[in-house]
Amino acid sequence: MTQPDTWYVAFGPDKTVKTDDSADGVVRSTRTFRSEVDAKLFALQILAKGWSASAGTLNPHQPKQVIGASQIEKWADPRVNA
Repeated sequence: MTQPDTWYVAFGPDKTVKTDDSADGVVRSTRTFRSEVDAKLFALQILAKGWSASAGTLNPHQPKQVIGASQIEKWADPRVNA
């Protein structure tokens, strides 16, 4: 049996920053991941595009974790807690 996804990253164009990728009609999306490391790597790619993101654990994973958009850069930074 495979390990279920336990992390998500919700992402989309940052509405305060106009980029070529933030065309009208692009909505927020969510991807799920089996590990926190995979979620962090994906979040870094999203942030590099100038988009916003948030992340967290999926139910029923415990302990529940929620990483808001204002904390996502620090959470995803590989130099933190290295």
